[in-house]
Amino acid sequence: MKSILASVKSPADLKSLSATELKELADEIRQTIVATVAANGGHLAPNLGVVELTIALHLALDSPRDQIVWDVGHQCYAHKLLTGRWERFSTLRTAGGISGFPDPTESEHDAFYTGHSSTSISAALGMAVARDRTGGRGTVVAVIGDGALAGGMAFEALNHAGQGETDLIVVLNDNEMSISRSVGALASHLGSIRTRARRRGISNALRRMAEAVPIFGQQFRALGHRIKRGIKSVLIRGMLFEELGFMYIGPIDGHNIRAIKRAIEDAKAVGGPVLVHVVTTKGKGYAPAESNPELFHGTAPFDVSTGVPAGAVAGATAGAAAPDGPPTFTSAFGRCITAAARRDPRIMAVCAAMADGTGLAGFARAYPERFFDVGIAEEHAVTFAAGMASRGLRPVVAVYSTFLQRAYDQIIHDVALGRLPVILAVDRAGIVGEDGRTHQGAFDISFLRDAPGMTVMAPADDLELEAMFDCALAHDGPCAIRYPKAAVERVAAPREAAPVRIGRAQLLREGKHATIAALGPMVQRALEASRILSSHGVSCAVINARFAKPVDAELILEHASKTGVLITVEDGIASGGFGSALAQAMHAEGLDGIALISLGIPDRFIEHGRRDEILASLGLDAQGIAAAVHAALKERRARDAGSR
Repeated sequence: MKSILASVKSPADLKSLSATELKELADEIRQTIVATVAANGGHLAPNLGVVELTIALHLALDSPRDQIVWDVGHQCYAHKLLTGRWERFSTLRTAGGISGFPDPTESEHDAFYTGHSSTSISAALGMAVARDRTGGRGTVVAVIGDGALAGGMAFEALNHAGQGETDLIVVLNDNEMSISRSVGALASHLGSIRTRARRRGISNALRRMAEAVPIFGQQFRALGHRIKRGIKSVLIRGMLFEELGFMYIGPIDGHNIRAIKRAIEDAKAVGGPVLVHVVTTKGKGYAPAESNPELFHGTAPFDVSTGVPAGAVAGATAGAAAPDGPPTFTSAFGRCITAAARRDPRIMAVCAAMADGTGLAGFARAYPERFFDVGIAEEHAVTFAAGMASRGLRPVVAVYSTFLQRAYDQIIHDVALGRLPVILAVDRAGIVGEDGRTHQGAFDISFLRDAPGMTVMAPADDLELEAMFDCALAHDGPCAIRYPKAAVERVAAPREAAPVRIGRAQLLREGKHATIAALGPMVQRALEASRILSSHGVSCAVINARFAKPVDAELILEHASKTGVLITVEDGIASGGFGSALAQAMHAEGLDGIALISLGIPDRFIEHGRRDEILASLGLDAQGIAAAVHAALKERRARDAGSR
């Protein structure tokens, strides 16, 4: 049978398709998404849920003149397939391939970067204002999920947009899910709307009735308006949005192309800020994803016929270890906090809509009264934890590094300022991989080091993670423990039996030619590099730094002074990171004679690809570290020869 999808080179091609062909197209899009995500990994369930919505939007709009801002951007796969990227779709999330998120450098149909949630309405409103100020044309639409709508920034944008008359359409994609099931009062409110059919005509009929009253001056008109609003508040559950200044349309079946298209066209005709509420099923069309949308929100490669993840790496996506594979740092953290909670009733766990992803699902089952999923609200999560810590509890906020960026002010003002004992379990730190530029955990070392009194640790393996967690619990101040989205590689070298102490590094290997000080998962690679170098007659001291703040300058610089060469290795941005801290310490001690090379993530955003291949491309694998040592030694020999 001829592929309809293959014939769609741009959204304009949709307009000539019949209703039957559009349904066939939706089925083909789903099959393509399932096959591609099964091979490459990616966000499956959210994309299967918005296929008809995407088709309807492009039928009602004229992209790229009309602009669609997807929130969160991981639901854009059908959009990419309909905007000229079908032939490259098999490269999704692979090195050199197309991104799993909207990317304006990839296509003119991608209006804005939206790798983080709750940003679409703000961006779309800004675009709409710019359109009006510059005499532009076109419709601007923000598509936001019910989980993302719970984020504070989304409400700030709704509040602002509702104050004016700027033409803006917000499509609320309501599937009762973010990554974990949506929680909170807003989710309950949307549920009440879903369960009761509404007629948009009620609002217009009430308006006409009020306006038909004989003329009694402006006071009576105002009274009539207040009466109308009172009646509407009883009859129309969408009043939450209307009170914010939006016209509310819905709820609409999010899998009915014709109904959605008509609603978007109505919204365009009405003008001003309009919210279109569509109800979709996450994972629709693929039974395993429909029955378990959380598991298939973001997934590793899997077998299409069974839905079973393929290979040992599968566990890394949801944080669980594969049955026969090594533990992941995430699963190790989950076991660690659950075990500690049995001993210490003060421990509370907080996450932002990703209990599974952060390894807290087991804790939630064991201690439901001590587990708090606050929804997509990282800022609130951190300050909420600060409040608990201020009254004697020991809260642990488990959050991905890239999302912790959103709570920077809360870390400084609400946690660090009061030296409150909040523990930040920073998952997905360093290179994450296939999710690309918006999700690489590159910046946490740098911005956490800025907070006065903050302690920043990075375990080399799961055993050290447990020791660091105990250290953080015993510390009377804020601590962050950062670890990657990766399987654990046990450090083979003998280690001291003493527990982790604040600001103390660990010498793993003596050496006389160079010193390598590595942080977190880079320790194993530093040890491998030292073995490579030893085969070439180069002896390297290897130090497990353990702490990015405070750094153990005494131990590290003692060995660097002996060898004359210091290589620092971290999977974070080099600017302002662990290497920068040691450079400051060297300068303070007047040790300018030591050759220092700081290996880390360069000053740019890192594209998508496998974690191991990205690390290698950045020189953060064993071969790259060994090459850096060779280069430093060669430069030092040349400098020494020139000074004679």
